[in-house]
Amino acid sequence: MTDFASVDYFSDQSVSQDPYDYWDYLRAQGPVVREPHHGVVAVVGYQEVLAAFKDHDSFSAVNAIGGPFPPLPFEPRGDDITDQIEAHRHLFPIHEHLVVMDPPAHTRARSLLTKLLTPKRLKENEDFMWQLVDSQIDQFIGNGRCEFLAEYAKPFATSAIIDLLGVPEEDRPDFLAALGVEQRYGTQVGALDGAPVGRDPLQYLDDKFAGYLADRRREPRNDVLSSMATATYPDGSTPELIEVVKPATFLFAAGQETVTKLLSAAVQTLADRPEFQQQLREDPKRIPTFIEEALRMHAPTKVDFRLVRKTTTLGDMRLPAGTIVMLCLGAANRDPRKFENPHEFRLDRKNVREHLSFGRGIHSCAGAPLARVEGQITVRRLLDRMADIRIDDTMHGPAGDRRYAYEPTFLLRGLTELHLEFTASAPDNAG
Repeated sequence: MTDFASVDYFSDQSVSQDPYDYWDYLRAQGPVVREPHHGVVAVVGYQEVLAAFKDHDSFSAVNAIGGPFPPLPFEPRGDDITDQIEAHRHLFPIHEHLVVMDPPAHTRARSLLTKLLTPKRLKENEDFMWQLVDSQIDQFIGNGRCEFLAEYAKPFATSAIIDLLGVPEEDRPDFLAALGVEQRYGTQVGALDGAPVGRDPLQYLDDKFAGYLADRRREPRNDVLSSMATATYPDGSTPELIEVVKPATFLFAAGQETVTKLLSAAVQTLADRPEFQQQLREDPKRIPTFIEEALRMHAPTKVDFRLVRKTTTLGDMRLPAGTIVMLCLGAANRDPRKFENPHEFRLDRKNVREHLSFGRGIHSCAGAPLARVEGQITVRRLLDRMADIRIDDTMHGPAGDRRYAYEPTFLLRGLTELHLEFTASAPDNAG
């Protein structure tokens, strides 16, 4: 039995593989608990995580990604450290990206994203995905088996967001190759001058999008990139080019990463629980609820961080300015005060859409509508085109004693591999 009192959440590999028992241990002590190794306060209660997400006056997102790493670049002084945060903001990880910004900078940057993610653009992207899903499945349907992440989830998620952002058709194979995603376009395999996979995908994306947007500013066209390039702030001013590039590239990276994890969690559940396959085939209208429950059970982002900007109270705990707070989304989603039988996957869960996997408040995930559609389309077409979907016992062990490996990170939760077997449906059933 694990001695949770001595566990270091940030480095213990067993907890990175399965954090839920650890979070239950913390929850037994209260919804807001001090973590003993790094001076971090862990928030595991649903209401408390929600409250912190919505109180951006007391909680800064400046450390959203790194949490306690690296340590704060200053010594907090007093009950309001807003000025210290702003003076040192450039020293925090990925400080130029939307996810770690606070108002008013966040408000301005987010406004550029909302001009990209219009209902019209999302609908066009959804139409593309219906074609994409079948072309992706076509790559392996004849094999009767696949490694789902490499053969479906990663190329599908990457291609979907490439389309959303309007990357020109002729450049898409290069993008996929540079980002380490092998996908065939007809008989051509994308390659970037034979170069190895880019070591810094965000830098690659920054460079590519900066080039596109500069070109569109000189010569606007009737395309998505031109809409981004000519977008203005709410006050009518024109952003610097890099201020448009950064939201686009972060949406790209975050969307590809989290959607891959969502898709693999949903399909793992489908394959492990064949009764769901039957229920969803009989009533496809339940697929959206299935996706929401997969999101609740397996939040792709396990934790999010905040820095207490102004001394405040959360739960019953006083949090001095400068406290690093870890919002445990995966724990909040399984808080029994909010969700009945929280560790059970239930298709009939009435309040399932109240999960916190996409965050809440001003930092709620901008790509959530995209992720939901990707999940729904994927499940719908897999069920249409496969008569039964099974976990490969030779790779993951028999039912009741499965072996799954998750990425060894404190921040994200996602399978490293998912090996499936299936029987292709007769063409009449394949749409």
